[in-house]
Amino acid sequence: MSRQPEVLWAQRSDKIYLTVSLPDAKDVSVKCEPEGVFTFSAVGVNGEPFLATLRLFENINPQGCKTKIGLRNILCSVQKEQKGWWKRLLKSEQKPPPYIKVDWNRWCDEDDEDSESNLASDEDFAYAGENDESSGDEGMLYLPDLEKARGN
Repeated sequence: MSRQPEVLWAQRSDKIYLTVSLPDAKDVSVKCEPEGVFTFSAVGVNGEPFLATLRLFENINPQGCKTKIGLRNILCSVQKEQKGWWKRLLKSEQKPPPYIKVDWNRWCDEDDEDSESNLASDEDFAYAGENDESSGDEGMLYLPDLEKARGN
């Protein structure tokens, strides 16, 4: 039986940031579907399987989704199909599962997005202690490239 990893989320008007907290993950697979289904699977350090499937609030653009696999977590930038602020992460109006939490380090309120000091981008995809000198899309894999790297 698989377990769910902790997933942190934040948003901007054009994208959602998802951080999957899973140190030393192996066999990482991330899939984004246009209708807003985000699927993550991996094998943990002790060989236990982890799986998370999220039905996102609205549709997304799979070609604009990027993933970076770090030592402690997997960082995903998910491009929204239409620019705008979502009132929640998931389509369901029920309380989100306990493994989904707000990423307060990346969070930006709608009226603060124009402030460059608070604006997260793919450039700050590296967390402290993980390649602090990264910039732009360096190290980011678009999903088709991730599949090629895995040999699919």
